[in-house]
Amino acid sequence: MQQTIMLTTTALVKYTLFSVVFAAVILLTVILPAEYNIDPTGIGQKLGLTVFNNKQAETPAQPTLASETITVVVPAGRGVEYKFIMAQYQKLEYEWSTDSEALYFDLHGEPQGDTTGYFESYAIATLRKMKGSFTAPFTGSHGWYWKNTSDTQVKVTLTVKGDYSTHSLK
Repeated sequence: MQQTIMLTTTALVKYTLFSVVFAAVILLTVILPAEYNIDPTGIGQKLGLTVFNNKQAETPAQPTLASETITVVVPAGRGVEYKFIMAQYQKLEYEWSTDSEALYFDLHGEPQGDTTGYFESYAIATLRKMKGSFTAPFTGSHGWYWKNTSDTQVKVTLTVKGDYSTHSLK
């Protein structure tokens, strides 16, 4: 047996108005506070919904960025590595240039604690200068291997700005 439900026009208008009012209440008390941090009634904050889109909470504390210029001497016919110890997602802006010859280089990183010899290269080329930035994909040492194939030493001037704990020749 099939039952048929008949709605009168008055009942249909009443249910439609109820749905619109219900949607407006949910919009004002739940959706706006949670999605857009707009809380016209104050109920969103009392329910803890404003933390989902709290712009102040999303902004991480700015790290103390170090900035310095370093001179690295690459002896004739040799290679050297210069590394920065960085945590995952820390950023380093850099610019380096040589005083003479172009150098082969490999900008790469090695994960902290790795004993397998694994490293990840970010850039490999032979250049006299380079400018850029990178974000450390993992915690570890990140930096350059420069190889000098000439018969005279080459001086590299490296200027860096970023968030790192220490740096040195490796």
